[in-house]
Amino acid sequence: MLITRRQRKCLATVFWGLVALPAYAAAPVQTGSTDKEATNMATPASDKGKSVLEQYRSVTRQTEILQLYNQYVKDLLDSQAQERTSLEKQLKDIEVTKQEILPLIVHMLESLDKFVAMDLPFLPQERKQRLTQLKKMMANAEITDAEKFRRIMEAFQVENEYGKTIEAYKGTIELNGKPSAVDFLRLGRVALYYQRLDGSEAGYWNKEEKHWQTLSSDYSSAIRNGLRIARKETAPDLLIVPVPAPEAAK
Repeated sequence: MLITRRQRKCLATVFWGLVALPAYAAAPVQTGSTDKEATNMATPASDKGKSVLEQYRSVTRQTEILQLYNQYVKDLLDSQAQERTSLEKQLKDIEVTKQEILPLIVHMLESLDKFVAMDLPFLPQERKQRLTQLKKMMANAEITDAEKFRRIMEAFQVENEYGKTIEAYKGTIELNGKPSAVDFLRLGRVALYYQRLDGSEAGYWNKEEKHWQTLSSDYSSAIRNGLRIARKETAPDLLIVPVPAPEAAK
C-alpha cells in the first residue's frame, strides 16, 4: 500500500509521541513541597489536641484535690458537731450539779457543826470561829457555790488532821467552879488531858459524862512528858496515861 507524504507526516508525529511518553511517565514527581504543606496543615490540630489533654489532666487533678478537701471539711464539721453535743450535755450536767451542790454544802456544814459539838473540846474558840465564818459565808451571795464547797472541804481536812497529830497548847477551863489556866495535851482524837501550870493537878476529858475528871498524881509526870514531846522539846517516848475505852459502834 502506498503511503502518501501527508500520511508519513502523521505517523512520524504519532511515533514521536509514543517515544516521548515513557520519558514523561518516568519523570520524578516533586512531592517535597506538598508533604511540608501537609505537615504544616496537621501541626495546629496536633497542638490543639495536646492542649485539650493537658487541660483535662489539670481539671482532673483539681477535682481530686477538691474532693479530698471536701472530705476533710466534712470530717471536721462532724467532729465539731459531736463536740458541740458533748459540750451541751456537759452544760446541762453543770446546771443539774449547781442545783444539787447547794443542798450538799448545807448538809456538810450541818454535819461538821454537829461533829465538832460531839468531839473532844480542844481548841474550842478556834473551831467555833471557823464554823461561824463558814455560816456567814453561806449567806454571802457574792461567793460562788464552788468557793463555798472548797472552804468547807478545807474545814473538813483541818478536822481530819487533828486525828493524826498530838498537840500542846495553853488555855483556860473551869475547875472547882473557877476559871483556871492550864496546859492541854491532845493525843489525836483519842484523849484530851490538862495540867495546871504549877503541875499540882492533872486530869482528862470524860467523853461519856462530858466533863473534866481529875487524874491521880501518879500520871502527872507522864502528862508533863507528853507536853514536852508535843512541843518537840524531847524525843518521842512511850506514855503511860489512862485512855478512854472505845465507844461501841452504833
